[in-house]
Amino acid sequence: MAIKVRGVGHVVLKVRDLERSARFYREVIGLKEVARLGGQMAFFSATGQNHHDLAVLAVGANALPAPPDSVGLYHVALKIGDNLDDLKRAKAHLEAHGITRIRVSDHRVSQSIYLNDPDGNGLELFVDADPAIWHDDPAAVAHVEPLEL
Repeated sequence: MAIKVRGVGHVVLKVRDLERSARFYREVIGLKEVARLGGQMAFFSATGQNHHDLAVLAVGANALPAPPDSVGLYHVALKIGDNLDDLKRAKAHLEAHGITRIRVSDHRVSQSIYLNDPDGNGLELFVDADPAIWHDDPAAVAHVEPLEL
């Protein structure tokens, strides 16, 4: 019998500089920092519903980036709202913080902004579309096209 997963608890990302990453996740992404483990880790909560949703682990300034063709985490998706206006506001906020290397996509089941954190970890900021889309057609999740905001 298989394990019954009831949800994703949290994600831990490796970073070079703890302070730089903590500032990015607080000020740009908008997560609340809830704890530190010495100078090695910072823990963040999105809504206060979980003790932490994301953490960053400092691995040192000389850490090498993962090669693009290596196995590992591709991106972490963070729900930021419920409609395209929320996504537009997020895009403007990112641009106001100097983040212009972004990609915007329509997945039918959701609409997304893709970007990298200061260490190159992939992030997806998304809003969900009507759940009936994927309830009626589960294959709709395998859809991507450009989106203009």
